[in-house]
Amino acid sequence: MDELIKKLRRMIAESEDSIYTDTILEEYIKSYPVIDVDGEEPTYLDYGTQPPTITDNPDWIPTYDLNAAAAEIWDQKAAGLQSKYDFSADGGSYSVKQAFDNAVKMAAKYRGRSSASSHRVFKSPKEVNDAIS
Repeated sequence: MDELIKKLRRMIAESEDSIYTDTILEEYIKSYPVIDVDGEEPTYLDYGTQPPTITDNPDWIPTYDLNAAAAEIWDQKAAGLQSKYDFSADGGSYSVKQAFDNAVKMAAKYRGRSSASSHRVFKSPKEVNDAIS
């Protein structure tokens, strides 16, 4: 996990842990599990329980979508900058909009690189139609 955290830190341009601690980045990473190289999903619907429950897959090799995590963090950075404004003072011109635009572009970049995902939808409990005899 340490290597993934270091890589994510580079992707989000945060070399220090003053804002995004390793614990926080680990939570972001774990929010985006993906199918591993063997085709194993991180969880499965266990029909052996009543009602069926989502269960962790012991055969899954921990694999995560760092691009999706980076996109979410860049979105948050952009949200923090959106209320800032450009101004001029003491003969200088300060453009915060440029930082906002960059954060939006970085979020789009990483979102475009993130893994395609799909979700299975299970209807539970099964619908019983008493009208049909």
